[in-house]
Amino acid sequence: MYYRVSEMPIAERPRERLVSYGAENLSDKELLAILLKTGTKDKDVNTLATEVLTKYGSLQKLENASLRSLLEIKGIGKVKAIEILGVIELGKRIFYQKENKYLKKMTTAKEIWENTKYLFASKNQECFYCLYFDNKQKLIEEKLLFMGTINRSVVHPREIFREAYLLSASSIVCLHNHPSGDVRPSHEDILFTKNIMEIGKMQGIPVIDHLIVTDYEYYSFYEKHHSCI
Repeated sequence: MYYRVSEMPIAERPRERLVSYGAENLSDKELLAILLKTGTKDKDVNTLATEVLTKYGSLQKLENASLRSLLEIKGIGKVKAIEILGVIELGKRIFYQKENKYLKKMTTAKEIWENTKYLFASKNQECFYCLYFDNKQKLIEEKLLFMGTINRSVVHPREIFREAYLLSASSIVCLHNHPSGDVRPSHEDILFTKNIMEIGKMQGIPVIDHLIVTDYEYYSFYEKHHSCI
């Protein structure tokens, strides 16, 4: 037997409170209860929502939740966990993505970093993206090409430049994150960047920069004029 929101006193029902007072006036617990829909035979949905928030410490820390950690909470099954993760990801995209990002001109490393932060929000492993630009330095497309430790053996130039040809791109910017929070390039980062920029010159589609990013800062090979380039 499950306790549903509809079985709660009207004054305590999150959905009715949202209609009456607006979503912005609901507590974190109430908003989460709307998403969870039901509790269990031992606890109502408000109690379950409280337990979820307690486990992570705050709503902000819930963004780091994984499917595995959510399933550890009694009353959170796979469907509920998937719905929570889906809403978290949707919220990230709404918050981070800029309007008219595509075909937006980005001419500096800082502009690129500021417009692509959302790609790496709360990522605990390295993600390698390529941004493809037209001849006016306007963004055409962004592509995730690899997740994991970046090195020349797994991020193959063929994948990078195949997308460039398909998109008729004029230039490329590579970027990947360092979950450690340290943006300094590793020896492998330096070798990879030198190699991919040389290939870009030969292909006629220059790789104009490679950014290493965190939530708070970035390292631009172009800006640093690294000796390897």
